[in-house]
Amino acid sequence: MDKKSPIYLYTDGAASGNPGPGGYGVVMKCEILVDGQKRLAVKEMSGGFRLTTNNRMELLAVIVGLEAIKWEHAEVEVWSDSSYVVKAINEGWLESWKRKGFKGKKNMDLWIRFDEVFSRHNVHFHWLKGHAGHPENERCDTLAVEAYHGENLPEDTGYTEKEEQLF
Repeated sequence: MDKKSPIYLYTDGAASGNPGPGGYGVVMKCEILVDGQKRLAVKEMSGGFRLTTNNRMELLAVIVGLEAIKWEHAEVEVWSDSSYVVKAINEGWLESWKRKGFKGKKNMDLWIRFDEVFSRHNVHFHWLKGHAGHPENERCDTLAVEAYHGENLPEDTGYTEKEEQLF
């Protein structure tokens, strides 16, 4: 990938039962040079867990996408239908949570992991309406649902039902 070309990162998370089996889907797009010609590179990623929540999968999708970028200081445009994720960044919630040591916040393990990878890039978040026919968002949703329908799903070690009951 051309390190100067922006990376477009589309993400979605899903859970059946919330909590229940859950999955995430990611579609990454970036222009690359092949034999002097610009081409569009597309990479898809997904994963599922036997017990998790929708918000955890929405956030994990962004994390997995950002972690897949192989260089520092990439220009990244994240498109998500998760108000939880987009508002946490665009409205400054994450900074407030960090100042308070994430006290009383769900998904602390993922937010700490997110913050580490987020700080390596120049990332801009955009909200888009889910299930509204946006091709990349629909593809991410399909990947997420297929992932949680898989067999032998691993445990989401950061999620516990006790966490859900605390808040």
